[in-house]
Amino acid sequence: MKVQKELVKADDDEKILHMAETHQGMITSTQVTEAGIPRRCLSSMVHNGLLVRVERGVYTLPETWEDELFILQWRFSRGIFSHETALYLHAMTDRTPSRYTMTFPFGYNPGNVLKRGVVAKVANEETYPLGIMTLASPSGNSLKVYNIERTLCDMVRTRHKADIQVVNQAMRMYAGSREKDIGRLMDYAQRLRVKPKILTYMEILL
Repeated sequence: MKVQKELVKADDDEKILHMAETHQGMITSTQVTEAGIPRRCLSSMVHNGLLVRVERGVYTLPETWEDELFILQWRFSRGIFSHETALYLHAMTDRTPSRYTMTFPFGYNPGNVLKRGVVAKVANEETYPLGIMTLASPSGNSLKVYNIERTLCDMVRTRHKADIQVVNQAMRMYAGSREKDIGRLMDYAQRLRVKPKILTYMEILL
């Protein structure tokens, strides 16, 4: 019986390692549970040096570079990467954010978010889901990010006080992009109450 348990444990370890290898070297406790593998295997694998615990519920292979964006997404699942961070993920700025920015629904308690050094923005029930999409982090993990039209609107909102050079660069890149959707941009601008500002940029650049 002991030998059989050891074989099952070894098989579970192999499954977890394979899952991590197919997810850019990262694995979560949720993924392990969904695969029908006991979570205690993760603790055992950390003890044996097969995995590294980088965050509650998040583990990596020892040689894997830690994906901070993915860990933040896992830790704060209701947060959507936005503003300068979204521009960075859309490759619409040449500046790497010094602090990441996430937007949360109204009423969300941002205390733990702020402790992690993340800039926390708040959106109301109507605008929070507007423009959510999935993009890959630089390490290849899936992140929830606002699309570029929503991001441009967020960047020109008065309360945000964005760097004008960053905004101008992003607007120029968008205007020159074959993938731009002016109709969607204007719809979002209307709903986010920044249409005059967006119109001014587009009239100059298009």
